Amino acid sequence: MIIAILIVATIVDLALAALMIGVSGFIFGSGPQSAHGGSLLLAAYGAGVIACVALPVAGFIFKARGKAGLGILLAWLPPVAALIVMAIPAPY
Repeated sequence: MIIAILIVATIVDLALAALMIGVSGFIFGSGPQSAHGGSLLLAAYGAGVIACVALPVAGFIFKARGKAGLGILLAWLPPVAALIVMAIPAPY
């Protein structure tokens, strides 16, 4: 059961990373529809994409070392954080 939860978390994390990469042109691009994001936003965005890829791997490593609860928590952290960030209202 724990393996299934980690596999689903990995699929969700990789889908979130693909979505973030696909949408990044609208945030950091040079076109008229771009938000022209700054360097701090770029660093945070890059850290988010890296977390979406690295944390499921860390979840499987922690599961192999006998800390399955921590592994599941780490694997589901990016989707939960994305939901929390999306719940914050826009400042305009």
